[in-house]
Amino acid sequence: MAKDIYDIITVGGGLGGSSLARAMAEQGARVVVLERETQFKDRVRGEWMAPWGVAEAQQLGIYDLLRTSCGYELPGWDNYLGADLLEPRNLVATTPQGLPALVFYHPAMQEVVLQAARDAGAEVRRGVTVRNVTPGPIPTVTVEHDGQVEELKARLVVGVDGRTSMVRKWGGFVTRQDPAHLLIAGVFFDEMPTLPPGKSHCVLKPSCGQIALLIPQGHGRARAYLVYPKTTKARLQGAEEIPQFIEDSIQIGAPAEFFAGAHAAGVLATFDGADTWVEYPYKDGVVLIGDAAASSDPTWGQGLSLTVRDVRVLRDQLLSQDDWNVAGHAYAKEHDRHYGVIHTSNNWATTMFLETGPEAEARRARALPLIAQDATRKIDHQFSGPELPLNETVRRRFFGEE
Repeated sequence: MAKDIYDIITVGGGLGGSSLARAMAEQGARVVVLERETQFKDRVRGEWMAPWGVAEAQQLGIYDLLRTSCGYELPGWDNYLGADLLEPRNLVATTPQGLPALVFYHPAMQEVVLQAARDAGAEVRRGVTVRNVTPGPIPTVTVEHDGQVEELKARLVVGVDGRTSMVRKWGGFVTRQDPAHLLIAGVFFDEMPTLPPGKSHCVLKPSCGQIALLIPQGHGRARAYLVYPKTTKARLQGAEEIPQFIEDSIQIGAPAEFFAGAHAAGVLATFDGADTWVEYPYKDGVVLIGDAAASSDPTWGQGLSLTVRDVRVLRDQLLSQDDWNVAGHAYAKEHDRHYGVIHTSNNWATTMFLETGPEAEARRARALPLIAQDATRKIDHQFSGPELPLNETVRRRFFGEE
């Protein structure tokens, strides 16, 4: 390959782009990471990685790096039905991976993985604006920095630029989206001294289609989320509505003492929860990974795990053969499979726990007692991943229809 052509250009230097850059640079690939931000800022986004995602991070060689620098292990998961605590779960003992969940402050994680990519030999450019991507046998990326415009060429351009991906648009990919029924509000607290550590807290109120989530990050810090139907209330935005966020969480069933002394250290923002995805995220030298390929409904916390799965699958394909066009097609096929499993299982969970009305109540009245008697009826893909079976038999058992 000519000296002026990179092996890989990643548009985005977050978890997906930097992890791929690190993995491929370690194997001798010439990689450049293009990152718009000169300093990562707090935004409301996923920070919980499921045990199946942790296993993927281990295979990528980034788990210990994250765990020792910015990560916090959560082996426990407490479910509440309203104010009633159900049987606590030990994820290490009850998932095929035998691993805890991992959580981290997102800006800290981004700095860690981006530095790891640089340390592995990848070129990192920050504060740059990508103006265009031109697909083709040798795809081109147009970059602007300090008023200077440059064209970069590569064997492969990787779009890792998030839910509103421009690479997706420039690459000519067709975006699909589920109907938007849910809103998800989130805020970061740096003082929640009474929140029990070492486990996530999920409070379900199916009759109202609402969930309150509290995810500790150690040292009294936590990310809190509130999931609710779009038809029930307006978006919660800004510091002045944080008391309302807390009040709504407590009304769902979250213990009031968990919020005692809580101090919000980040923005409160609300987003649509619907999945947005691309079918077959590779063509003409451009590949999409992470949220650019498929942004999963944050209600079920699968975004980070899907991202590291995408990176691991793409890395393995690129290293297994010299023809990266073949590798790109193989990745796209597998991406559609594993994302499809997670997408379907998430929709089933939404139907079971968040739909409201007489039909939904009758469904739960039929199915939940059966699940309580036989735990093998439940779907566990949220924790255990897309290798679990998912078919009509599984669906019927979950909904108590057989």
